[in-house]
Amino acid sequence: MTEEIVKSALSKVLYPGFTKDIVTFGFVNSIVIDGDNVSFNVEITSSAPEVALQIKDDAITELKAVGAGNVSANIISPKMPKESSSKGKNIAPQVKNFLMVSSGKGGVGKSTTSVNIAIALAAQGKKVGLLDADIYGPNIPRMMGIDDIKPEVNGNKVLPIKAYGIEVMSMGSLMEPGQSLIWRGAMIMKAIEQFLRDILWSELDVLVIDMPPGTGDAQLTLAQSVPVTAGLTVTTPQGVSLDDSRRSLDMFRKLHIPIAGIIENMSGFIAPDTGVEYDIFGKGTTQPMADEFNTKIIAEIPIESSIRIGGDDGKPITFVAPSSESAKRYMAAAESIWATIEEINANGGVDNQAVQPTTAPGVSACSTPKPAPKASDESCGTGCGCH
Repeated sequence: MTEEIVKSALSKVLYPGFTKDIVTFGFVNSIVIDGDNVSFNVEITSSAPEVALQIKDDAITELKAVGAGNVSANIISPKMPKESSSKGKNIAPQVKNFLMVSSGKGGVGKSTTSVNIAIALAAQGKKVGLLDADIYGPNIPRMMGIDDIKPEVNGNKVLPIKAYGIEVMSMGSLMEPGQSLIWRGAMIMKAIEQFLRDILWSELDVLVIDMPPGTGDAQLTLAQSVPVTAGLTVTTPQGVSLDDSRRSLDMFRKLHIPIAGIIENMSGFIAPDTGVEYDIFGKGTTQPMADEFNTKIIAEIPIESSIRIGGDDGKPITFVAPSSESAKRYMAAAESIWATIEEINANGGVDNQAVQPTTAPGVSACSTPKPAPKASDESCGTGCGCH
């Protein structure tokens, strides 16, 4: 019995829910061989007991098949996800945590980030949903390879589409290709509520929500409909993008949404022929903004042709190329986000009662007389989210 034989056998053990094996994922280590007896560790990312049991059983079966005697498989799992302790209005109570992915402007890679963070969280053992709330630009179906799939209807509810181990729903999955939506704010607000209430999301650890660019009706409606556990801002290094990203971070502050961090997209360019990284859009420009809002940059994602190709072809880089530099950075970002979510819940969670509308139904909050001005970091009190 040799280490090569052991790894060859374990390479036949697929990680549950994925088409890749535990050796390819890099989960196997500390292999010890004594004659035909084998012991090893498998450090998995799932906290589900059934995942650990399946891997252990499959590993023992494969090693026995190549002549191993006693097999000791030590499966190392993370702790089970903690229940959310959030309070306030929640029209999707089966979802434990909500992650709002936002950007001040379009074209910075927000949807690409949402897809890869969702897949990275799923790869780490979380039960994940991905809601494409970017009503006017629903790109998630193409990026997830489900652009030709229509969701099933169960009674008066819609079943989310499953892809890459996560549950997905998007306006793009409900519309005809190329169809435009010319909607006023009230219709956008209603659509956001229906995506949360009328989709049969299962018991999710986290729902990643890809928001439209900006700080408008969709963001306010989401914050009033569910207690958003954390917000993630996506930017690029250019000053024009950072100006708008500050507005996104300020929105989180005004809506009482804890900030999980900033992802700097298009952060450098990795030459495909040499692997050398060049800072073509500048470096270090996002840090002052992170300091200003007492948060951190949790990933600097470079420009890689494989990210673009994966997005266009419905093959997200974090799933199809987990050993790539960008995938590793997405995985690290997801770990940071989840650590923030657990910390928030451990400290009492979030509460969206302070951002609930206080005006009568059908009356615009922004057109009502406003109370006396408050401190700059508080709501004006009408529920419109402005000051």
